[in-house]
Amino acid sequence: MEMLLIAGLWLDGSAWDDVASELRSLGHRPVPLTLPGQGDGSASATLDDQVAAVLTAVDSASGKVMVVGHSAACTLAWLAADARPEKISKAVLIGGFPAADGKAYADFFELRDGVMPFPGWAPFEGPDSADLDEEARRAFADAALPVPEGVATGIVRLTDERRFEVPVAIVCPEFTPAEAKEWINAGDVAELGKVKHLDFIDIDSGHWPMHTKPAELARLLAAAAEPA
Repeated sequence: MEMLLIAGLWLDGSAWDDVASELRSLGHRPVPLTLPGQGDGSASATLDDQVAAVLTAVDSASGKVMVVGHSAACTLAWLAADARPEKISKAVLIGGFPAADGKAYADFFELRDGVMPFPGWAPFEGPDSADLDEEARRAFADAALPVPEGVATGIVRLTDERRFEVPVAIVCPEFTPAEAKEWINAGDVAELGKVKHLDFIDIDSGHWPMHTKPAELARLLAAAAEPA
């Protein structure tokens, strides 16, 4: 299975290196994406630019692809399902949920000089970062790429109801499948409440399992790619 791997805020495609290596050993074709404004040096990139990059990768695939979004990029994976429902075999969402139509993509933290820099570890204390030691935290913060304002504040536009036909799997790292189900059933994640084929996958990690449990994450992704 060809898998598009889309990392969340402050990360480029190299965040998937260990996961991609394991996926290749399992016989899959991972395609880690480095998004406009997150690794290419462009501070003027927009959400539309990032969506276009994802769709170019989808369109370049020879057949159907599995799109994997992490954290904020769960919305990018879902936007791909919206724009190309016939090309997406499954959307896998790791540690996040898609934003609804009309909402800002990821306007979560302070903007400075046209970008949203990594805010430090204070907002992520607790389950998010419990499995990262001090060395790992330093390395992450040192490598973190500021997210362009045009990406963070871009408005999500969803237009095709066929996206709800695309199977979705939610990988639950710092929260449990039971919590995810509760949020969806309560209407807190409106988009996923309408999905017709929804699975939940547990992984005992913090918010960044590609860093702390890459082999296990790869195995879970490989399992998710198997036909139901």
